Amino acid sequence: MNIRSLGHVVLRVRDCARAERFYGGLLGLPIVARYDENGMKMTFFSLGNHHDFAVMQVSGEGSSSAESAVGLHHVAFNIGTDLGELRDAKKRLETAGITAVPVDHEITKSLYFADPDGNGIELYVDASDIWRREPQWVPQARRLEL
Repeated sequence: MNIRSLGHVVLRVRDCARAERFYGGLLGLPIVARYDENGMKMTFFSLGNHHDFAVMQVSGEGSSSAESAVGLHHVAFNIGTDLGELRDAKKRLETAGITAVPVDHEITKSLYFADPDGNGIELYVDASDIWRREPQWVPQARRLEL
């Protein structure tokens, strides 16, 4: 088996309409399809490969947001290669009332925050391609001043 790329990510959310406003409105992901049949409700977003990202509405019963809980930690979206793009994203999030934690991973500069359902989101800009030359290299995480 040879996995060639990530196909898509699906997040469980409590409200598809709210998720659409967050991911489609605030973060600007284009909506390409909606599904609402047989008790299943989903919204599909595209970054160029039909549905790279989707949300699926669930009841939220029995879910846990504890850091130690099993499940998805976060979804990362690349927003460019310039620190100015990250600063602009931080301002946009703050305007929407969202606090983002800036982190310097050496190869990326990132913002971490949660969507309305508590799912972890990372927005990042590329800062180095050392991982291409040294695949075993593990980045360190430090606080980033924006």
